[in-house]
Amino acid sequence: MTEPTPPTPETLPAPLAPQVEPDHAPTPAPAEWVRWAVLVLSLTSAGGLWLAWQAQSRVQGLEQELVRRQQSSQTQATEAHLLAKQAQELSRESAARTALLESRLAEVALQRTQVEDLIKNLSTSRDENLLADLESSLRVATQQASLTGSAEPLVVALQSADARLARAAQPRLDNVRRAVAKDLDDVRATRVADLSALTLRLDEATRLVDEVPLLNSPESARAQPRKAAPPPKASARHDATASEPDAASAAWTSQIYHWLSQAGNRVWLETRNLIRVTEIQRPEGMLVSPEQSYFLRENIKLRLLNARLALLSRQTAIAASDLQEVEAVLPRYFDAQSRKTQLLRNLLIDVAKQSTQTTVPRPDDTLAALAAVSAGR
Repeated sequence: MTEPTPPTPETLPAPLAPQVEPDHAPTPAPAEWVRWAVLVLSLTSAGGLWLAWQAQSRVQGLEQELVRRQQSSQTQATEAHLLAKQAQELSRESAARTALLESRLAEVALQRTQVEDLIKNLSTSRDENLLADLESSLRVATQQASLTGSAEPLVVALQSADARLARAAQPRLDNVRRAVAKDLDDVRATRVADLSALTLRLDEATRLVDEVPLLNSPESARAQPRKAAPPPKASARHDATASEPDAASAAWTSQIYHWLSQAGNRVWLETRNLIRVTEIQRPEGMLVSPEQSYFLRENIKLRLLNARLALLSRQTAIAASDLQEVEAVLPRYFDAQSRKTQLLRNLLIDVAKQSTQTTVPRPDDTLAALAAVSAGR
């Protein structure tokens, strides 16, 4: 089968034949142009479809992303709403707590002011109580010192006052502390006799009164010193020119003389023991009978007891007068050479000297400083 020949321009009808300018180039055939157009259109359509599919895919992805984000936004909005409610509740609670704290702070400030006022009042009242206590203790110590005759109560009271003032550490009490130190130095520098020791010495003297020997007692006579009797002088004389034949008779005579001298000395000693010669300077002391000696000793004891009571009652003049009277009686009726008499006399002299040192100084500077501080409060 032969292929048909394509139509030529000569075979085509005249109306259908294209009018081609003779000077233009020849154009391709219509079928080839359509083919290229269809191909281009196909490619364009395929590209458009591909682009449309991709765009659709992107749109779907965007829609899903938008949905997801919208859901996430809604979830976050819900959470934010809840958080906002919680924050609002917390804000309300914080406002309530702040108001409560402010009210409590105002109460605390008021209480602090009240406590400060109370502390100030307590400090003032404590200082006043301290001053009153110190003054009363010093006055009581002064009375005790005047009654006992000892400065120890006043020293203890002043030391205690100084320690309490040091613990208080108040600047306005410095003058009081300086006055306490001055009075303490004055009291320590004062020599005050111990009445308890003086009374003990008087008790010892009262005990010795019964042991002191009288002038007319045998113990006193034996205690007196005696003059040694001069031994008899030898009267035998030996003749220097005696002859040698008389030497034997001279020795025999010397032995007889020595024996007679010893016998005479024994007789003289026995005679002196039988006869005692004493020089009496105070006859009233030798004439005291045993009954009178008892009352004499009791009278001396009463004098010593009176002196003891006078010392305890702070009447030093009366005590000194009684002691002087007892001291004057001792050499009149008692043996002054006896050791016990001398001991008793020494006790009386010591008590009489120390009895005048019984004045305790008063803490006037401290009392004046306390009065000044109390008046200036």
